[in-house]
Amino acid sequence: MSATQLAAPLPRWRSLLFVPAHVERFIARAHERGADGIILDLEDAVPAEQKPAARAGLAQAVASIGRNGTAVLARVNHGLRALAADLEAAVVPGLAGLVLPKVEEPGFIREVSAAVGELELERGIAPGTVRLLLQIETPSALFALPAIAGADPRTVAMMLGPEDFCAALGAVPGPASLLGPNLAVLMAARAAGLLPMGFVGSIGAFDDLVAFRATIAEARRLGFRGALAVHPAQVAIMNEVFAPDAAEIDWARRVVAGDAEARASGRGAFQIDGRMVDPPVVRRAAEILALAGEAVAPPA
Repeated sequence: MSATQLAAPLPRWRSLLFVPAHVERFIARAHERGADGIILDLEDAVPAEQKPAARAGLAQAVASIGRNGTAVLARVNHGLRALAADLEAAVVPGLAGLVLPKVEEPGFIREVSAAVGELELERGIAPGTVRLLLQIETPSALFALPAIAGADPRTVAMMLGPEDFCAALGAVPGPASLLGPNLAVLMAARAAGLLPMGFVGSIGAFDDLVAFRATIAEARRLGFRGALAVHPAQVAIMNEVFAPDAAEIDWARRVVAGDAEARASGRGAFQIDGRMVDPPVVRRAAEILALAGEAVAPPA
């Protein structure tokens, strides 16, 4: 599998909702939650004794959830024996991606990708269909972020796992402990052309939705473009806040149009609303329009 085979655009995953892979009543309603994607969790949410049953029902769950176009992913376990069983069960037609937890070094990613490629070939799935979302959950991983982010062309997104990271750090999840690591992951993801996902806070904090909205708004301002949710109440907020509003879209359209006019006149910069606009601003406008579903080529 080559990088060319994986040249598809980044997915628009504003919200990915975790659903325990062994709880049938949650799976039955997962496609109704409005999330851009559902993550069938085979890892932390499933007790060890119930993992075999969760794997056995995975193919049916993927087909059921994906019937309305919702992206379906599976979070696998990190340990080799459990991971092997998870891959055999999860890589089925209709699966959009795998969430790899506790990623610490690039070799692991390449080994998983090779195994997924073999399963795709055996099962008649187009090469590169199953993408990888990497979870950074240990302090040691921070020192290998560029290598991790660029390890394999199957990788499409990366995020910090705040709870596991803080547990490994001996810290309480919050802005003081999570801002720096989140920014490091964000920068590595952007440098590698990956979708940066996450927010600065505990993923389990959904009791105060007003505060949660403010957290997601700050994540959007920092440069994140989506996040993982553990409760359906978080989904609508993520979908709204990680999408540009009407005012942003209008501004972006005017910037792109002004840029075209300026370049036609041989100018590299121009003014809009009393502020100077140059190529970095145009690139930001182009990304806003891309988030709104309007493809615009950014300036060189």
